[in-house]
Parts: sequence; C-alpha cells; structure tokens
Amino acid sequence: QVRLVESGGGSVQAGGSLRLSCAASGMTYDNYCMGWFRQAPGKEREGVAFIDSDGTTTYADSVKGRLTIAQDGAKNTLSLQMNSLQPEDTGMYYCAAAETRVVSWRLSCQHEANYWGQGTQVTVSP
Repeated sequence: QVRLVESGGGSVQAGGSLRLSCAASGMTYDNYCMGWFRQAPGKEREGVAFIDSDGTTTYADSVKGRLTIAQDGAKNTLSLQMNSLQPEDTGMYYCAAAETRVVSWRLSCQHEANYWGQGTQVTVSP
C-alpha cells in the first residue's frame, strides 16, 4: 500500500521561503513519477512540479526559477524548495505519485497520479 505524507507547510511573508517534504512508502516499481499539486480556495487543482524515475523534472510556468523539486533516497523522500514566494502561491499542496510495471511506459504524473497525500497548507501574506 502506497502512503504519502507531506510536511513543511506554514505561513510566510511575500519573498520568503518554505521547504515541503513528502515521505513515501510502499512504492514497488522502478518506473514511477512523483510530484506536487496545489489548490487555492475557489480554484482548480493545478500541477506545480514533477520528477520522473529517470530524474527528469518539469515545472508549471508560474513557478519556474522559484520552486525546485528533488528526491532523496530514490523515491523515499520528495522535496519542494520554494523561494521568492508570492501570495498567489497560497494553497493546499499535495504530494502525488504513480508507478507502473511497464518499463516502456512514460508516466505523466500531471495526468496519471493515483496516489495522494493529505496535503499541507502554504499561506503567503503580502
């Protein structure tokens, strides 16, 4: 059973930094992807940053250059370093993942994530 547990959210002023972590357990296959989504009040959930099992990273245009996704210990810990935070970054941040036994399949966490954490709140004040 896959379990994802986020930590590290909080409140900061604009321009500040936060680091989110996601502890992952139970993932089985070597072909996987992990990432972060966020959802602001009254808005749809959006993908923020993703990393594949080969280390390829992708970012939403709105966060490029400010947020950095990384993995420690293979797929056990996922982090999101957030710098130069702005009020529009406020929202609930969710860790997500997907995996497959099909080696040749190129997973897209943006569309195929099926494991989710409970979320951690990030609030950025002006």
